[in-house]
Amino acid sequence: MKILITGGAGFIGSAVVRLAIARGHHVVNLDALTYAANLENVAQAAQSDRYAFEQADIRDRAALDRILADHRPDAIMHLAAESHVDRSIDGPAAFVETNVIGTFNMLEAARAYWTAQGKPDGFRFHHISTDEVFGSLGETGQFTETTPYDPRSPYSASKAGSDHLVRAWAETYGLPVVLTNCSNNYGPYHFPEKLVPVVILKALSGQPIPVYGDGGNIRDWLYVEDHADALLLVLEKGQLNRSYNIGGENEATNIDLVRTICAHMDDLHPAGAPHADLITFVTDRPGHDRRYAIDPTRIRTELGWRPSVTVEEGLRRTVEWYLANRDWWQPLLDRDGVGKRLGTA
Repeated sequence: MKILITGGAGFIGSAVVRLAIARGHHVVNLDALTYAANLENVAQAAQSDRYAFEQADIRDRAALDRILADHRPDAIMHLAAESHVDRSIDGPAAFVETNVIGTFNMLEAARAYWTAQGKPDGFRFHHISTDEVFGSLGETGQFTETTPYDPRSPYSASKAGSDHLVRAWAETYGLPVVLTNCSNNYGPYHFPEKLVPVVILKALSGQPIPVYGDGGNIRDWLYVEDHADALLLVLEKGQLNRSYNIGGENEATNIDLVRTICAHMDDLHPAGAPHADLITFVTDRPGHDRRYAIDPTRIRTELGWRPSVTVEEGLRRTVEWYLANRDWWQPLLDRDGVGKRLGTA
């Protein structure tokens, strides 16, 4: 299968690129190479003659039409998005432009291409989204595929808008789509503005480790390589016009997650004192959702998928990777906004 993957130089997208190439697929990686993208993420995959790269912005419809006509993919996996909640608070316009208008352009380009190809039965448009569109849970309950949307941040609102567009294009135009909504990802190649790499790199440098609010916010943690595996499975075997929630089955409070990372750092890179001594509670993010939790029943029962990596195992692998790959993350610390507190407006 030839797959056009948007955002394939980003964190989750690059994991999909690497796995798709490893499994024998042909991949066209379409990425605008904005601040969080890094072609080093796919350096090994790029050595394959089944890999092609196109630098383009999903807001550029003409570029999308050209790329689809040139490469003629069998499927599209749409991961390109602005995704950092803190940045969405400071600058929401970029999130609307990329996540909403960009997805609109992708849908229209895909519809034109699919129609020109004679509407082949095997074509798929796989839209990858987030559990944040469902809002915030109380102490109990989980998000299912039928949970009403209740986004609370500019980021999640923009992703909710994109989800609605995808469903509308399926219903109105018959575009063959599948959707997925995932929980929080972590793992190798994670851009160093998100919680897990921030904790690792702050601990490594002996700097204060910031924890928002009281640290009691709960997330369901999904190892990125497990996520990539689930995404390819949904693309290949998911039911048309259906959505699948993808979770790690690993709920943890932020403070427990941070302490676990610190414990791995104590073991793998001991310092003069426990790394947990660096934990510093800071002012909470505006509108910080208290709890997310995924009910993965649908993907488990219909497609037979479950995550293979526990949060304990995945965090240790991730710490080991960052300790071994300074050459990857060190240059990224100089990129715009990295290391600064964002989203306090």
